[in-house]
Amino acid sequence: MRDDKLSVQSMDFAVSILNLVKFLKENKEHIVSNQIGRSGTSIGANIREAQYAHSKADFISKMQIALKEANETGYWLELLLKTNYITDKQYKELDTVCTGLRAMLVASINTAKDNIKK
Repeated sequence: MRDDKLSVQSMDFAVSILNLVKFLKENKEHIVSNQIGRSGTSIGANIREAQYAHSKADFISKMQIALKEANETGYWLELLLKTNYITDKQYKELDTVCTGLRAMLVASINTAKDNIKK
């Protein structure tokens, strides 16, 4: 198990997303639940892959994929809010974590890019 902040938060977020998927499927919502399940758990999976990247470029690529998945997850969360599948409170809690993950990913990508230039 990884204990760096990004790994821990992405794992915790994936658990929250899987719990959300379970709730959505119990309420007969299958289309968005499948999409958010894939994108929301892919964030941490790509972060984990990046930790054993073959090169700096590979690391950056995996982190950029994680960032794209986080952005997509934000879209699905907003859609669930607008269609009344989740409450405003649920949305804010999940979106806050998702936004935080995006910020950490951007910082990691920028740091890695800066290190390549040196």
